[in-house]
Amino acid sequence: MGLLQDKVALITGAGNGIGRGVARRCAREGACVVIAELDADSGPVVARECEELGARALFVRTDVTRKDSVEAAVAAAAERFGGLDILVNNAFAPTPNVLLEDKTDEMLARTLDSTVWASWWAMKAALPHMRKRGGGRIVNFYSIDVELGAWLHGDYNTAKGAILGLTRSAASEWGRFNITVNAIAPTAMGATFHKLCAENPGFAERSAAMRPLGRCGEPEDDIGPVVVFLASEMARYVTGEAIHVDGGLHLPGYNSRPAHVPVREL
Repeated sequence: MGLLQDKVALITGAGNGIGRGVARRCAREGACVVIAELDADSGPVVARECEELGARALFVRTDVTRKDSVEAAVAAAAERFGGLDILVNNAFAPTPNVLLEDKTDEMLARTLDSTVWASWWAMKAALPHMRKRGGGRIVNFYSIDVELGAWLHGDYNTAKGAILGLTRSAASEWGRFNITVNAIAPTAMGATFHKLCAENPGFAERSAAMRPLGRCGEPEDDIGPVVVFLASEMARYVTGEAIHVDGGLHLPGYNSRPAHVPVREL
């Protein structure tokens, strides 16, 4: 029996990277896995991978920037598997890495839609299904970038800061329904990591060296188990937490100032 045996888990953005790793790990632990993913090519592939691991799986093409699409994914999960126990809000739509003064309203709106609004919609849609089951587990994705004020991520930092507020508000209010709500701040070798590696030779080695554990995280083997823990009965008394899952990167932090930006400009 796995830690999530016969539980129904919906993971947004599970078509690749960290989301894929989380989905596969949940599948290994016996969950019915719903792949809520925009990419119609990668989503079905991950669903098949989960089935090959012995799980029941469903791909639902989902655009998390649209309320109706998010609600439809939750409804599809409940219809196929009879309910919903676990919600993992992982998806987000990246915007160009530019200075705060160059970030546009449209960039901020896109980031808020794919993170704050997407999580809000999914959580609200999941609530009645979790209440029917006598409780549930929600895991939202936070970021170390908020704590460090990471350069070129002004819209992302703003949104992820709001995610922490949403997480703790829901944890406070929904505990009465036996629903736990937690956040993780992961760093791992996901889609963004591989993009940076391709663009910056030596990035992987430098990234590993920054962490006390001396290596970069694996989505399935390093991030997935923490989500499984929070989604399982082992964490039934844990709520409102924000957990760094980054090999200790949050201890030394990092300097994200671009080399071309002077220390002082007038």
